[in-house]
Amino acid sequence: MKLAAVQMVSTPDLATNLASAARLVGQAAARGAELVVLPEYFCLMGQRDGDKLAIAETPGDGPIQQALADLAREHGIWLIGGTLPLRVAGDPAHATNTCLVFDPQGRQAARYDKVHLFRYDDGERRYDEAATLVAGDRPVALDTCSRAGVARRVGLSICYDLRFPELYRSLMDPPCDLLVVPAAFTYPTGEAHWELLLRARAVENQCYVLASAQGGHHLNGRRTWGHSLLIDPWGRVLDQLAEGEGVVCGDIDDAVLTQVRTQLPALQHRRL
Repeated sequence: MKLAAVQMVSTPDLATNLASAARLVGQAAARGAELVVLPEYFCLMGQRDGDKLAIAETPGDGPIQQALADLAREHGIWLIGGTLPLRVAGDPAHATNTCLVFDPQGRQAARYDKVHLFRYDDGERRYDEAATLVAGDRPVALDTCSRAGVARRVGLSICYDLRFPELYRSLMDPPCDLLVVPAAFTYPTGEAHWELLLRARAVENQCYVLASAQGGHHLNGRRTWGHSLLIDPWGRVLDQLAEGEGVVCGDIDDAVLTQVRTQLPALQHRRL
């Protein structure tokens, strides 16, 4: 199965971001991608944290969800829609940060609400996602299928989840072939830890990791780290994009999966 991670530099304008996402997903599909991942908040990088609440959609209804479904159906791909804000019933002051997956027919196949909410304060930059978001409470993996009929199990995660290896362990029963990480890592945390953590998740879970990131200088003044990556089960970086818009591509190689898990059967040796 050919994979692609879309890297974006999203703006405070929803229509602009949807158009950019459509163009980049089209580029990925033109390169043969069968599964495409958008970054966290592909639809909006607002001026303020609360801006996401203004575009939050009711689950199953709204222009962002419709755009994702249409793109999946148009290109005949599995589309992992980065994240978008979904309304929380009875709580207009909060939303969920949600990753939706659409199958090649444009049907919603999975929903994952970000479990771990980011908080960071270095004296210059301060973030507290819990001010506007409600955390999810369960891991989510789904079964996909390549055009050749090969089944692929995919585990979902979002950005700050990357720092919590227990989430990924919970996704490995049964084992996933691929873990995806749509993200909008801050520049300082990304520079220090992004690749290190992604490669660790690939090595310890002996599977592919595909990370799609926001990457560059945003109109709201924020700078995100970028460096979208595809990593194999041995921890090797197969493709990478530093900053700016673009697409990272590569394949799941069954021979590599089998070799790593056979020669070093760490997943079978788990005791806890």
